[in-house]
Amino acid sequence: MAGAGFFYSYHLGWTRLDARTLLGDLEAEGLRPVHPVTGRTVLVNLDAASLGARSPVTREQLLSLAGLERLHEVGFRLWTDGGFDLLVRIRRAPAGVVAVEFSVGELPDPEREHAVGAIRRTVGRASVLCIGFVVDRAGATATTDWDGVVIEGAAHLDAWPDTVAVRDETAARHPQLAVMDAVEMSPWKVFGNEVLGGV
Repeated sequence: MAGAGFFYSYHLGWTRLDARTLLGDLEAEGLRPVHPVTGRTVLVNLDAASLGARSPVTREQLLSLAGLERLHEVGFRLWTDGGFDLLVRIRRAPAGVVAVEFSVGELPDPEREHAVGAIRRTVGRASVLCIGFVVDRAGATATTDWDGVVIEGAAHLDAWPDTVAVRDETAARHPQLAVMDAVEMSPWKVFGNEVLGGV
């Protein structure tokens, strides 16, 4: 499905400080919440009734909202140096976990690879309690219950993403992951086409 590619990361104990760290690290990697022409930062409404509606905010407002102190979820766009953008959604997931979802499928190939690398380098630093992440550049597994896989170690995988990383105890609980080869990258076990293919 065109445009469905994603990078999801999952965090325990998410706070405004984690949001600040993540945003600062992404900015250092060339992914910024400020529009390169207008200089504006906008929230993107994710509700079905007003999907895509935009509201200008200051950087401090974005950081406060991204900490999910008052909201269940928040959406905004990040801009690349090349002027392309991707949607970010930060939401409360089950079991006290916060999911940070990046829609990287909207980007052309070179920008997508840069974004995936930048996100991968930042998610572990944004929260020492990052319990796992999923990368699927093509979006082939967009319908998979990734909350159920990464958080609960239970949901079934009909297809493999490029990469899925979960904690050891989650991998041990998951019927499919428990019997698969993995690469150890503390604190995660890493699986997927990218890992299995040696890419």
